[in-house]
Order: sequence, then C-alpha cells, then structure tokens
Amino acid sequence: MTELPTKMAAIAIEKPGAPDVLRLVDRPLPGPGAGEILIRVAASGVNRPDIFQRQGHYPPPKGASDLPGLEVSGHIAALGAGATGHAIGDAVTALLSGGGYAEYALASAGCALPVPGGLSLVEAAALPETVFTVWHNVFERGGLLEGETLLVHGGTSGIGTTAIQIAAARGARVIATAGSADKCAACIRLGASVAINYRDEDFVEATKAATDGRGADVILDMVGGDYVARNMAAAAEDGRIVQIAFLGGSDIHLDAQRLMTRRLTWTGSTLRARPVAFKERLAAAVRREVWPLIEAGHVRPLIDSTMPLRDAARAHERMESSDHIGKIVLLTEAG
Repeated sequence: MTELPTKMAAIAIEKPGAPDVLRLVDRPLPGPGAGEILIRVAASGVNRPDIFQRQGHYPPPKGASDLPGLEVSGHIAALGAGATGHAIGDAVTALLSGGGYAEYALASAGCALPVPGGLSLVEAAALPETVFTVWHNVFERGGLLEGETLLVHGGTSGIGTTAIQIAAARGARVIATAGSADKCAACIRLGASVAINYRDEDFVEATKAATDGRGADVILDMVGGDYVARNMAAAAEDGRIVQIAFLGGSDIHLDAQRLMTRRLTWTGSTLRARPVAFKERLAAAVRREVWPLIEAGHVRPLIDSTMPLRDAARAHERMESSDHIGKIVLLTEAG
C-alpha cells in the first residue's frame, strides 16, 4: 500500500471577506475516524454555500472541517474502523460537511457513492451537493410526480441544471428561468420545455401561459425576496414551493390568505447541518433513484469550467459573477 503523506495542500479562509481571503496552505493529513473514509481528492465542486462560508455567513457545523468544500471525487486512500461497503483504491464521489478544497478529505462511508459508469472524476465531483439537494427538495419535500410541472429558478446554476435533467428524465414537464437568451437556450437543451428570460418576461405570467392558466405543481426557488409572493401566484392549486436559499433576501412580505385558500405548501431545507444518518439515507435514495438515470445517459452534470485548486479565489469570482452555466470544479494534482 502506498504510504500516505503527513501533510496536504488545502484552501483555507483567512478571514471573512472577498475571494482574495482564500489562501493556499499546508494542513496535517486528517485520519479517518470510525465509519469514515479518507479520499485522495481528484476534483472538488464549487457551490454557493462555499461563497456564504467565505463571507462569514455559513459556519461549518460542529465537528466539521473549517475548510470550504462540500463535494469531492477521488480514490479511497484509507478506511476508518467499521467503514464498510468500500475498499482502498475505489473511485468514489462523496458529500461532505466541509473540507473538500484540499488534496485529501474525510467523508462518512455512507455518504460516498461509486462514480457512475461513463463519468469522469471531474463530472463525478459535480454530483453530490446538487443531486442530493435536488432529490430531497424536489422529489421528497416537493413530491414531484410524473406528468406534473416543475418551475426551476436559476435554471443554469448547478442546482438548476441538475433539477431540469432529473425532473425531465422522470417524466415531469419543466419550466426554467434564466437571465439571458444563451442561458435559456441551455435550459432547453437540458430538457426544459419552456425557458423564461426573467429580465424580459414576468415569470408568473409566462408560467401561467405555459400551463393554460393552471400554474406549476412544484417550484424550486433559491432567490427568496419578492419571488416568495410571486411563486405563490405562479403555483397551481395544491402546489408545493420549496425554498433552498434566499439570495434575494429573507425579509419578505406575503399574503398568507393565498397560501391557505389555494392550499399551497411552502417548505424549505438546508442540507449541511443535517445529521450523518439523514445524509446516509439520502445517499442510498440517490443511488437507487438517480444513479441509474446517470448511467443510462439521461442525466449528466454540466461542467462550466475547471480550475486548479490554487485558483479557488478565481473560481469564487466566476460563481459570484453569475456568468457560469453549470458547475465550476477545482482540480488537485491527483485529478
């Protein structure tokens, strides 16, 4: 067995602030505890929660690494006691509570899944945070069924591109919003039936028009702000609105009577702070329900760009520009 190093390169947050607070540092190599695996990281996905953590708004849960990074792919380098279902050398992708911006990362064995057949390690690194989030929020909390209509805001984000593909593959009709003609075209290529340029059109009116006045059965929103009330207007009766972020602010005003009289459900969730047991159950559901869609070619992560780990600040700048279409992925030397 290859001897492991004692140190690793990682990206640390020097202090809360702009992207330039991200620093390349040396850290001691972590050792896997009971039920954990150590992954030699090939690639790390960049996600909006990483931005929030860097800004000081999203601290890691107790016991998690202080390093950013919620998803990685790579090969298992070591196994902790009781870490079953894996072997050293296996190619895996894993959901983390933190620590992904590094050459090695710890994961719960139950939160690591085999790299789907036909995917590269770069593509695999773009899966866990988005797929786990979409599966739980759209299908478990939102209860999206075959034949129903899903409205996805931010259609070309990592979450958006994933939601469009999985929903379409499972027989739902998808309406997506995006901020340019090019982004709308990308949504259509991914499987959306209708793409709404929110800069030119009112998404409420456009959604109603696309559904013969009925509205969307499920709405996935990360904007918040004035979208909360507008989502309720765009929803069908008995519609389910799932909130996963408040990029437009959480100080909102809404007509609660509309919620009641139209029998709407407004729910939401965060993933990072949930117990490991919950994430492991979610991982099992994703492997059962989504992995076959990926291996059959119905769902494939859309990669916007790749950058070396040392360029994490540049990756954050690109994400904050909102010019990206799909996922931004950081590469280590192992990748």
